[in-house]
Amino acid sequence: MLRPSPNILNSTAALLILMACAVSPPSASGMSLSSQVTEEIRTILAAPHPPRLILGSPVYLNDQLLPDFYRDRNFRPAWIGDLGLTPTAWELLDLIRSAGFEGLCPEDYHLLEIEPLVGLEKDYRPYGILFDPGYMARLDLLLTDAFFLYGSDLMEGRVDPEAIHEGWHARPRPPDLSRLLREALSGRGVSPVLDSLAPPHEGYRRLRKVLEDYRRISALGGWQAIPAGPVLRPGARDWRLSLLKARLRLSGDLTETPAEPENFFDGEIREGLIRFQSRHGLSADGVLGPKTWAALNIPVEERIRQIEINLERWRWMRQNLGNRYLMVNIADFTLEVVEEGRSVMSMPVVVGTSYRKTPVFSARMTYLEFAPYWTVPSTILREDKLPLIKKDPGWLTRHNYEIVPWSGETTEIIDPAVIDWKKVEARTFPGNLRMKPGPQNPLGRIKFMFPNRFAVYLHDTPERYLFARDIRSYSSGCIRVERPLDLAQYLLEKATEWDCDKILNALEADEPLTVNLPASWPIHILYWTAWVDEEGTLQFRDDFYLRDLDLELALIRSLEKTKSESGKMLTAGS
Repeated sequence: MLRPSPNILNSTAALLILMACAVSPPSASGMSLSSQVTEEIRTILAAPHPPRLILGSPVYLNDQLLPDFYRDRNFRPAWIGDLGLTPTAWELLDLIRSAGFEGLCPEDYHLLEIEPLVGLEKDYRPYGILFDPGYMARLDLLLTDAFFLYGSDLMEGRVDPEAIHEGWHARPRPPDLSRLLREALSGRGVSPVLDSLAPPHEGYRRLRKVLEDYRRISALGGWQAIPAGPVLRPGARDWRLSLLKARLRLSGDLTETPAEPENFFDGEIREGLIRFQSRHGLSADGVLGPKTWAALNIPVEERIRQIEINLERWRWMRQNLGNRYLMVNIADFTLEVVEEGRSVMSMPVVVGTSYRKTPVFSARMTYLEFAPYWTVPSTILREDKLPLIKKDPGWLTRHNYEIVPWSGETTEIIDPAVIDWKKVEARTFPGNLRMKPGPQNPLGRIKFMFPNRFAVYLHDTPERYLFARDIRSYSSGCIRVERPLDLAQYLLEKATEWDCDKILNALEADEPLTVNLPASWPIHILYWTAWVDEEGTLQFRDDFYLRDLDLELALIRSLEKTKSESGKMLTAGS
């Protein structure tokens, strides 16, 4: 991820005052404008690093790429020709101005410094007067730096994901921005080059499209909040229903104009409300209760920011997720099997609690384990199991537990009767406590393994009732799947020796059995709170892990760090 050396934003007014007399005729020496600009660029880049332009206030440019890029081209301008700005420069400027369509901020790319310079250059061109070469050189450097910043942000994102999600391993390789800029200037064009850096995934493109729609709603005034009041059900009459209908029409949940009076809760209103509830992860009962009312009243600007934050997450993803892969959306409590960009299987999952969050990472699923043992974690041993065992050692046998040596070098089972339980503490427990395979095993009858440093995996569970709940965050970090048999059959589809009967027998076995998959599967455990599904429906989910908030704070800290470093550098350079 490339970020600039600090950029101190100057006011447009200061720029205009400084440049009021910055127009000059062609050089008396006969040097062309581009030649004069070349000499100005050479002079600027010879200054101490990082390169600094004085445009009313200092503007710090990137000290990593700019000098090498211009040195390789003998300091010739990239965007300035003998007659001023080139068509390629205007192409880049249009892209910077429209950075908001990508969920980015145009001002991050020197726009407040560039616009006044461009405006003056454009104003004087009709009179045949060339803009001052010194300021043209500064404009050229700003445009190049803007290209580098914008390209980096498109491909890598604005912040380092590992600062937010520990263990993120799905980041793309940094682009060779100098090479890409050379390609853009040599005829390929700026738009195709920068477009190639944006995430290629259909999910990103769909989300970017709805961002435009929601910005349009915001520009028209957004939607009006619905006042609090009693729960509303079909058949009710209430003056707030006219506001509800207007709200559902704006977000596309109600497309038909109800035939009933504005203040009557009819069937079409119920259907529209059900659509809204479904795409916000709420109980789709068609009743306007407190949770639905709260979701309806979230301002469109907050939804826009939620979309922008999830676009940033897409920029962290590697370009190729795989022709087929598994994806868990933690925020939606779902698992999907995707082949050739299409979801072929989906099911509810249970994820970690807010105290023991399921991490965000990518890995490769390589094997299954039927009839697994469950090794009791140390915390559960200390706080839950050990008090029961010390009270009644016979509890172990009755509940299908056994103790095996710590070393794991032998399968010998330690007899609980030979242990003096009065002297045992959690830290001196005589071995691993594990539950044998069976219907009450917390891992159920199967584990889906993808080795990772978090020791997280997918597994079955005997607690089937949890899948009926809207919010499913009850695990210690691992992911419980609703239909493990279906998933196992699908993953073993190309293993001809594994038919349904053999899988069922393995599930009911008394001893664990490890089965390697015919081919490994990429699995991406992600956190999307806004996305557009295959049917084109915009989905929102609550930020129950507060990871949206973490990302928002990281963006704020990045901006504050830039301002702080800018102040230090300005003081040091004054």
